[in-house]
Amino acid sequence: MSRTTPARRALTATLLATAVATAAAAPAMAAPTTTASHRQDTRSDNEAYNKSIVEQVLKGVFEEGDPGVVDRYVRTDYIQHNPIAPDGSAALRQAAINMRQFPDARIDIKHIIAQGDLVLVHSNSAQLAGDRGRALFDILRIQDGKIAEHWDVTQPVPATTASGNDMFSTLSKPTTGKPRPRWLTAYNKKLVTKAFDRLLVEKDASAVTRFLAPNFRQHSPTVTDGRQGAQAALTAYFQNHPQLKVEPKRIIAEGDLVAVHSHYIPAPGERGQAVLNLFRVQNGKIVEHWDTVQDVPATSANDNTMF
Repeated sequence: MSRTTPARRALTATLLATAVATAAAAPAMAAPTTTASHRQDTRSDNEAYNKSIVEQVLKGVFEEGDPGVVDRYVRTDYIQHNPIAPDGSAALRQAAINMRQFPDARIDIKHIIAQGDLVLVHSNSAQLAGDRGRALFDILRIQDGKIAEHWDVTQPVPATTASGNDMFSTLSKPTTGKPRPRWLTAYNKKLVTKAFDRLLVEKDASAVTRFLAPNFRQHSPTVTDGRQGAQAALTAYFQNHPQLKVEPKRIIAEGDLVAVHSHYIPAPGERGQAVLNLFRVQNGKIVEHWDTVQDVPATSANDNTMF
C-alpha cells in the first residue's frame, strides 16, 4: 500500500429539503390537517435530497477535484470534527483543488443511509490506482439544504482479514448495500441500541446469542464470522481493558441498516478511539457488521473534538 501523504490525509479528513401540501378548504371552522403518510413522504424526500448532495460533494471533491460543489452545497461556517482539518468550507474547497494531482483517485460508496438531518456514508477511498486505500465512515449534518457539520472515522484496508471477508461487501441476502425496508427503521434502531448497550456499554459478551443471528457475517478485520467469533473477540477485549468505557454519541438508521458512532475509552485518562459500527438487521437479529476504528490524537486542527 502506498504511503498516505499529509495532503491526502487532510483531504480525506476534510470531508469528508420539498413537497408542501395544503388541505382542501373545509366547511365552518375546521382546521387543515397533515396526514401521517404525507409527513413520512416529505421526510423521505428530504432525506433523499440530503443523500444526493452528500454524494455530489464526495464525488466532486475526491474524484473530480471540483471546488464548485463545495460552493454550492457546503456552508461557509462548516463545522469540522476530523482532527487534522480546520473548520470552514475554504479548507474543503482547497482540498478539492489539491485533489487534481491524483487523477486515479476514487471514492467508492458502499452504503449510504439518512435519518433526519444526518447522512452516513461508508466508502472505500484511495488516491492511486491499485491502492487498497482506506475504509471510511463519514457523518454529515445538513442544514437548510447544505452540509453544515462533519464527523468521520477511518482506517487502512488490510491485505487480509480473520474472516476472509473484505471490509465493504454485503454478504447476507439479499446482497444489496441499499437499506431496506424503510418501515422497519424505528424497530431496527431500537433493537441495535439495546444490543449495543448490552454488549458494549454493559460489557456482556454472552448477549451475542440474544442479538446476533447464527449465520452472522463479520467485516471487522480481526474478528471471525459467527456468534462464536464475536463472543470470543468481545470477551478478550473486555479482559484486556477491564476499565473500558464505551460512550455512544449518535445513532443513525434507515431500513435494515443502523450505525452507531461512539467513543471507546480503554482506561480513565486515555484519549481512546473513535469507532463507527454499522449493523444490518433481519427478522429481529443482527446478521452483518462493518466497522472502522481510529485513535483519538493528542492535538487537533479544530476545537470540536471527534465527537
